[in-house]
Amino acid sequence: MEYTFGIQVFLLLFWRSALDALVSENDGGWSSNSEYSLTDEGPCNIDIWDKASLSHRQFIQQYAYSKPVILKGFSDNTKFQFLCSKSSLLQQYGERMVRLSTANTYSYRKVDVRFEEFVDLLLRPQSLDTLGSDTLYFFGDNNFTEWHSLFENYKAPRYMLPHTTGAYSFGIAGPGTGVPFHWHGPGYSEVIYGRKRWFLYPPEKAPHFHPNYTTLSWVKDTYPYLPEEEKPTECTIRPGEVLYFPDRWWHATLNLDTSVFISTFLG
Repeated sequence: MEYTFGIQVFLLLFWRSALDALVSENDGGWSSNSEYSLTDEGPCNIDIWDKASLSHRQFIQQYAYSKPVILKGFSDNTKFQFLCSKSSLLQQYGERMVRLSTANTYSYRKVDVRFEEFVDLLLRPQSLDTLGSDTLYFFGDNNFTEWHSLFENYKAPRYMLPHTTGAYSFGIAGPGTGVPFHWHGPGYSEVIYGRKRWFLYPPEKAPHFHPNYTTLSWVKDTYPYLPEEEKPTECTIRPGEVLYFPDRWWHATLNLDTSVFISTFLG
């Protein structure tokens, strides 16, 4: 019995080590040419906690209804990260249809394409002069039945709000893409591959932005000239980090690399 248990432990550790090596070695195959990645991660003025430091009670009292927070190392999504590698997703979902949306605050145009076509032809760096209405973004609109085998391997953040459940939205996007300012209910966002820069404002402090201009153009043309009192709450998150945003907080995102990410919306 002890011998069998020892073999099982060895295989489990070997599998974990193999996954870690594959993920760290090639970034899941999503790495774009480094010349297209954005280097400026900006400042970080959001509190960051690791799992050993923040209790659920503290989370509820200090952040759940008042301000964003970043949770680090709260769940181990190594297996999910491996399943989100480029080769794995193309093998599993390449022929499936996915729905793309325009990256515009008030536009809801939808386009259906095969996942393989999106990855091969549409997953590209964002041009500075491209309008939001001309930018197709893969995030949300996931057919839960078709993607269930992937989502069941995701370990969601364990701190929930009272009387809420989580709903997943999964996305992949190229460098320079992102969604412009908008707001909705509370939730979490976790980066699986790449880096995602976040800009947030509390509900009573609506940001100034053009609804059809991309986050990239806002960062280049507006952000540098903001007076101190109009600067956002912001930070860049990396794999293994989860950002929590409270209800009705304005937020915009900017993918600094080709990024794979998943959000858990609480409702």
